[in-house]
Amino acid sequence: MTQTEGSVAQSGHYASANGLKMYYEECGSGEPLILLHGGGGTGHMWQHLLSYFVPHFRVITPDSRAHGKTDNPAGELSYQLMADDVAAFIQALGLTKPLVFGYSDGGQIALEIGIRHPGLTRALVVGAASCRTTESSLASAKALGLEGPGVVNFEQLQRESPMWADMLKTEHVRADDPDYWQTLFKQLSVMVWTPLDYTAKDFQKVTEPTLILLGDRDELNPLEQSVEMYQLIPNAELAILPNATHGTAIFSDRSKLAMDIVLDFLLRQGTQAEPR
Repeated sequence: MTQTEGSVAQSGHYASANGLKMYYEECGSGEPLILLHGGGGTGHMWQHLLSYFVPHFRVITPDSRAHGKTDNPAGELSYQLMADDVAAFIQALGLTKPLVFGYSDGGQIALEIGIRHPGLTRALVVGAASCRTTESSLASAKALGLEGPGVVNFEQLQRESPMWADMLKTEHVRADDPDYWQTLFKQLSVMVWTPLDYTAKDFQKVTEPTLILLGDRDELNPLEQSVEMYQLIPNAELAILPNATHGTAIFSDRSKLAMDIVLDFLLRQGTQAEPR
């Protein structure tokens, strides 16, 4: 059982999924809701938001491949592979059409789930995701120290984002590799520098109700791409959060607005909303 001051208590488990020993925590009861964290994070990313969802759902927060307590025997990362991981995880837990909410890299994985595994989930929330790689997103990666595929300037990363670097060292621990967080970031840099280029046909494969969520000042994901995804996914809704960046959309006082919107969407899509 894990618990921090002022947080929701969660129980920790492992599941065998897609060749992984996948760590996850869960709390609450009822219809399952899987929360997918961002790149470099872990399931603990959601701790401050669990109180919105626990009264309504069985909330499940896995650590993605190579993150936190989940291993990565392949030594590589891609959104497609991580979407297949979640699909296998859903099967391993015996879940029937869970709800899925992902943010940042988690949002990209949620989008891939919709494309690669249509009908697997009941509804998707795709938060802060893109449909194409842009020069501005690569510039942001460079500014953070991700200089190219497999090339990370760790001194720059720690200089530009010291609090995040400290979190990475704490959350990504391997007994046999004290600097594992650096291994993770080299793998993430390859994924960041692999171009995204979805087509209209890709989006038309997404059959589930899908909420596209983005802050209007997101520095990584262009607003027009969210609008494009909303227009191309057959059963989509669009929520643009005012005066919100990539981080502040869910990691500041803006998070209440975002969570109210997400919760409203999920409750409308869940089994309890179906006519009897």
